[in-house]
Amino acid sequence: MKIDAHQHFWNFNPVRDSWIDGSMEILQKDFLPKHLKPILENNRIDGCIAVEANPSEAETQFLLQLADENNLIKGVVGWVDLCADNVEERLKYFAENKKFKGVRALLQVENEDFVLGEAFQNGISKLNQFNLTFDVLIFPKHLENVVKLVQAFPKQQFVIDHMAKPQISKGLDENWVKYINQLGACKNVACKISGMVTETENFNFQPEEFTPFLDVMVNAFGTERLLFGSDWPVCLLAAEYKSVLQIIENYFIDFSEEEQRQVMGGNAVKIYNL
Repeated sequence: MKIDAHQHFWNFNPVRDSWIDGSMEILQKDFLPKHLKPILENNRIDGCIAVEANPSEAETQFLLQLADENNLIKGVVGWVDLCADNVEERLKYFAENKKFKGVRALLQVENEDFVLGEAFQNGISKLNQFNLTFDVLIFPKHLENVVKLVQAFPKQQFVIDHMAKPQISKGLDENWVKYINQLGACKNVACKISGMVTETENFNFQPEEFTPFLDVMVNAFGTERLLFGSDWPVCLLAAEYKSVLQIIENYFIDFSEEEQRQVMGGNAVKIYNL
């Protein structure tokens, strides 16, 4: 089964979705399963993981409703306030829906010490009992403390989104490589090879620019802990869906069929319990 492990849906609301500013005009419209379905079919992708794009329980409910109505959505990574006093109660509530697979927080907007805070770590400690993953959305500056976080919870499954957003056009950064390797050494961490095209300067790139970054990913995580994700529709700022898919498929073309199967869906099935 081929799975796109990272994409988003929304009914565009300019107030709620203020992060989609005038420079992202292509994203200022609705993106729903009916728009994604033909794209997945044309690219022979069997299903997807829908990931929150707004930090609210209303967003989580919206995605779960879409998942109930559309079989192409195999799982939902939603938002729950992990710092709330009633976090366990809210996780239990959402986990009653079998398509609720994990939680994501917008850690990229927090300071580097946030993940070490007592309230946040209490929330992380509650996820495993409901068999929920945690998607880690960060910038490279957060990596050092995220390593400490994942080491503190060895039984919790973490998934790094977008390879922690390295600046592709500037080439490899030694610190990014160091911390990615440290994360790779933690067997409870997987990583999505996603979001690369939008981490390029002015969204201009040549496919070979991604090769050294993907080399680091494979060296750190092997093929058994990497997941393909398109980051549709955000990827449309820089490239069409097919182009994003081809970057990954072309990189892995000389890998074994089993290794390709892992990256293109097998790992998503395993890690998100699809």
